[in-house]
This record gives sequence, structure tokens and C-alpha cells, in this order.
Amino acid sequence: MKTQEAPLILVVDDEKEVLENVANVLTEAGFDCQCCDTAQAAIEFAAMHTPDMILSDINLGGHSGLEMCERIKEDAELKSVPVMFLSGAQIPDIIRRSHAVGGTYYLRKPFDPGVLVELVDKALWMPQLAEDRARQRQTTAGAC
Repeated sequence: MKTQEAPLILVVDDEKEVLENVANVLTEAGFDCQCCDTAQAAIEFAAMHTPDMILSDINLGGHSGLEMCERIKEDAELKSVPVMFLSGAQIPDIIRRSHAVGGTYYLRKPFDPGVLVELVDKALWMPQLAEDRARQRQTTAGAC
């Protein structure tokens, strides 16, 4: 029986307690987690290891998780990696702004662990579904 490797989730937050809490919740749910406490460290890690998903705070010690997401989405190898924001930011229109830079979901802190795991599961299937739909369209177009 072939065992499937656990999805790699890159967790980015400048608060150590939040990093540990999120990583514990995701690890218990069967995910492999890598933690970074700065946007730059996350960008470098993602470029070297291509995580299956990135889960990031908006405010990263003076840097923006939104800017980090934009930079990651500019990389052709990382463009399809879902990015979910987990933040307590009370900024007007932050959810719209997070989607505008390529964010998949936005979850407010404090978070419900069950909701976090559910959204991560959903986000991990999104690129797969998009690829399946594209293949299906190509097959259908070729059959005409």
C-alpha cells in the first residue's frame, strides 16, 4: 500500500505563540508544517521547497503579508500555491484586499481550530480542481 506524503503547509507569523498554536493544530490534523517569522524567510523557503499551501498573518513585524503574497504569486512555480490569511487585522476592506493579491481565504484571529483545518483542506483541493477542469475542457474541445 502506497502512503501519501502529508501536505506541507508554510505558516508565517511574527508571533511565536501563534506559530506554535497553528502548527500544533495542523500537525494534529495530519499536515507537515514549516514555520517562518518573517515575510522574507517565507519567500525564501517557498522558493526552495514549494509548499502545498501558505498560511500567513497580514502584519509581519513591519512587513505586509499581502506584499509577500504578491511576490510569491509572481513566481511561476508558486503561482498556484494557495495562500490563506489568518489575521486579527481590523483594516477596512482587508478581505477584499487579501483576495485581490491572490489570497484564497481569510480567517480572523482568534480562530476556531476546526474551521482552520476545514479551510486548509478546501484550499488544498482548489488547484487540483482547477487543473482537472482545464484537462476536462481540453479533452472535450478535442472531441468535437
